[in-house]
Amino acid sequence: MLKDKVAVVTGSTSGIGLGIARALATAGADVMLNGFGDAAEIEEIRRQMAAAHDVRVAYSGADLSTAAGVRGLIEATDAELGRVDVLVNNAGIQHTDAVQDFPDEKWDAIIALNQSAVFHGIKAAIPQMYARDWGRIINVASAHGLVASPKKAAYVAAKHAIVGLTKVVALESAQTGVTCNAICPGWVLTPLVEAQIKARAEEKGTSFDDEANELLAEKQPSRRFVTPEQLGDLAVFLCSPGGEEIRGQAFAMDGGWTAQ
Repeated sequence: MLKDKVAVVTGSTSGIGLGIARALATAGADVMLNGFGDAAEIEEIRRQMAAAHDVRVAYSGADLSTAAGVRGLIEATDAELGRVDVLVNNAGIQHTDAVQDFPDEKWDAIIALNQSAVFHGIKAAIPQMYARDWGRIINVASAHGLVASPKKAAYVAAKHAIVGLTKVVALESAQTGVTCNAICPGWVLTPLVEAQIKARAEEKGTSFDDEANELLAEKQPSRRFVTPEQLGDLAVFLCSPGGEEIRGQAFAMDGGWTAQ
């Protein structure tokens, strides 16, 4: 379905981003991976994805905390893969603290990567999508883009902003072949969430499994983690002909979290 299309997926060396990148490659898209990690491990991911799906897969370690870094990623994709048809804004970081204790530098870092990088990526990529009258922009927000939790001021603020930005871009592109939507995952067992669970377990002197179960019980009625593969399937659908008139929507895939 996505043969001859090129997808950029930020934060795609692990977790949700990697799941989405693999799903897009399975659908035939060439993929630009982006993120941090061990160079040898990333190269193996890149090589395996290209071989498994007979697509081109490139990698850029662009730092998305600056506008120049984000523009550099889009420029590198154009140079190496020829175009950008699908942009998945997924990269993100987290820090938890009460508002009065929240470090200024953590706020700035989260807003820069989780929020501003999304704007800069869309701004850089959308002109060529307009020129071809086809494009798919998928912003990975969060259940925290729809509801809030304590001690996550920066993350919740950024993810709410992403849902709003998604709607603006969808309205601006409404009479074109470009669509913009958001995916709002609940708890997904990514390295980011694993770190949160480990921190909870250490703080309370409990086990990882106990804290994982408690985390799900607090928020996610299904009591099951969402998987990166499920999120990838949703991203592929949004790129399909069936997604042509889905515009400006925030899709919760959260085991019932935001239905409560």
